[in-house]
Amino acid sequence: MSMSAPEPTAASSGTSLRHPSVFALMYSRRIAWAALKVAFVVGTVLNLINNGQQFWTHHTVNLWQVAMNFVVPFCVSSYSAARNEAERVKGG
Repeated sequence: MSMSAPEPTAASSGTSLRHPSVFALMYSRRIAWAALKVAFVVGTVLNLINNGQQFWTHHTVNLWQVAMNFVVPFCVSSYSAARNEAERVKGG
């Protein structure tokens, strides 16, 4: 069963479709792949801005900060795309 496909459910007033949650859409293959590409580009730029001097002078960097420079753009991009998709499917 695909996480991004709506699942049919019976409603009290007839049959309707249950739309996937934003969280499920965030990790659908299409949205996650696009978010990974955005995170790679944005994370690289952020790391150069935030840690560029440490990289060029061969000083240690905080790996947590380096990782978060990739994780945050992934989360923002995937959430934004998933929310947009959920609104589109809902019709609003």
